[in-house]
Amino acid sequence: MSELLRIENLSAGYGEAVVLHDVAFTLGEGQTLALLGRNGTGKTTLINTLAGATRQHGGSITLGGQALHKLAPHQRAAAGIGWVPQERNIFKSLTVHENLTAVERPGKWTPQRVYEMFPRLAERKTNLGTQLSGGEQQMLAVGRALVLNPGLLLLDEPLEGLAPIIVEELLRAIRRITQDEGLSAIIVEQHPQAILAISDEAVVLDHGTIVHTDSAASLRSQPQVLDRLLGVAR
Repeated sequence: MSELLRIENLSAGYGEAVVLHDVAFTLGEGQTLALLGRNGTGKTTLINTLAGATRQHGGSITLGGQALHKLAPHQRAAAGIGWVPQERNIFKSLTVHENLTAVERPGKWTPQRVYEMFPRLAERKTNLGTQLSGGEQQMLAVGRALVLNPGLLLLDEPLEGLAPIIVEELLRAIRRITQDEGLSAIIVEQHPQAILAISDEAVVLDHGTIVHTDSAASLRSQPQVLDRLLGVAR
């Protein structure tokens, strides 16, 4: 398996405040990484740093051999980063279809394929972003990242605050995107068992540093370790 992402000695934060300290790991082509940790441990900061939305103080980020840390956020999107932030950041004054076509880049993920995966969006393609439920907005945020046709998908708490039926629908979609379609992904989530079930590798952060790495299957089979690291295994 060829290497897609390499992070070395990464330190980053906001302004002069350093949140991440000496973070280092790699991710292979077609792999999914579960990024876990208690609240406030730096998970979102790491996702934001990969997307170019923080101040990097040191280290390097390489995606497919290209130095991401030297690029602006819009250049990182062109280089292959698809980002779904916690805030979703859809264009609420545009329709569902306009949200997708406004950022679409050539590749296998088209608005039509997004509609096939999320029939709810197909039914609401002429609705404005303000007319969508929270779950529908999240589906649109994922779809908008996909039509960029990225090499790496970043998902920051995609299941947060959603009804159980929507959670199941999104989990099925994420499984299809990663396992069936082979798109590499890094997923931050407060539901570790759900995400570990569809991931290959796992990294646990605490106070901005990596405190545990393992295969997702191994960590999922050790609830006592999850409980010690996260306090949320049960």
